[in-house]
Amino acid sequence: MLHYKSLTMVLLLCIGMLNSCIKDEAPNAECDITRAAVTVSDIAATFYQATDTAQTVSYSDSVITFTVRPLADLTALAPRFSITEGATISPTNGSVHNFSNGPVYYTLTSEDGMWKRRYRVQFSTPSNIVRDTLAYDFEHAELNSTGNYYVWYEVDGSGQKSYPWATGNPGFRLSSSTAKAEEYISIPEEAGVEGRCVKLTTRSTGIFGQLAKRPLAAGSIFLGTFDLSQALTNSLGATRFGHPTKEIPLRFSAYYKYQRGATYQDKQLIPYPDKQDYGHIYAVLYRNHDEAGNAVTLDGTNVLSSPLIVAIASFDSIDNRANWTSFDIPFTYLTTLDETLLANFGYSLAVVCSSSHKGSLFEGAIGSTLWVDKIRITCNSTKQ
Repeated sequence: MLHYKSLTMVLLLCIGMLNSCIKDEAPNAECDITRAAVTVSDIAATFYQATDTAQTVSYSDSVITFTVRPLADLTALAPRFSITEGATISPTNGSVHNFSNGPVYYTLTSEDGMWKRRYRVQFSTPSNIVRDTLAYDFEHAELNSTGNYYVWYEVDGSGQKSYPWATGNPGFRLSSSTAKAEEYISIPEEAGVEGRCVKLTTRSTGIFGQLAKRPLAAGSIFLGTFDLSQALTNSLGATRFGHPTKEIPLRFSAYYKYQRGATYQDKQLIPYPDKQDYGHIYAVLYRNHDEAGNAVTLDGTNVLSSPLIVAIASFDSIDNRANWTSFDIPFTYLTTLDETLLANFGYSLAVVCSSSHKGSLFEGAIGSTLWVDKIRITCNSTKQ
């Protein structure tokens, strides 16, 4: 999608590598939805939270999902979208559709007429069944819409795809646009414990990354979304962790292998021969609204430190392991759960895997590789 090119141009401008003057502004070549919202007469009858009526849409997202209550009337809804300047949208922005029959597809066309992008907009009712175990096996991966890097998805009992997992691959593309899909920081691998696994590798970001003081990118995969619009200006804010849940997590387990890279270095490319890189896998349960009722999504700045965290299970300092090794640790609860919030999806669950434990600070060893498979979160199924 062309927005990657425009973001790369921003990077070049920031580091002073563009010296030509733009005399006349060309027609906008982008066609993205940046925000989606829907208005209903009775919010409480349709949504769990008032903030569920609107959402920011990441550049990398092509599926927009509104979470609604089981008995919500979906027969006449009229979503409205904020779109990039000059773009057009079909069907008409704000037009009424019957979403009870399934998703509606919207096509955006750029101002210059050269680019199109298709979005699927859907209203989903989350399951009210609290499961004993959440299982993630990383069996399902495919190339993204532009064919540059891999994305992971889950398949439900009816065969419908969902995309709960995100990676740093979209950000890595900004500095390594010529890389092949298999050269990205997060890729699938066939040799898992059973079937496929995910392979995460810390890689150099090349000359662009060095000039921006981001010389490496840790391989990562996490429950959440990656906001590409923040990748250059607020890298930690680009990783938005967690999805709303009614589960009460008790234990966290997975299989892993690890091989650290040769030389640890900081964001200034200064080597530290006495330091070693480690992998990190952790899970966090947190309140997704603050005291004022504002929606909150934890990101790389606060996912391990926010006062909204209620429980955490962290397996850090992952050392070299040539063979598949398992861990099984409990969640440590910092506060008690509010049953009303739990019933209304007032908590979000995040799972994060990284090939470098300080990768968010752009520190680590290039070549450090973490393989992860068969993540399990054991939950308390007796409470609803």
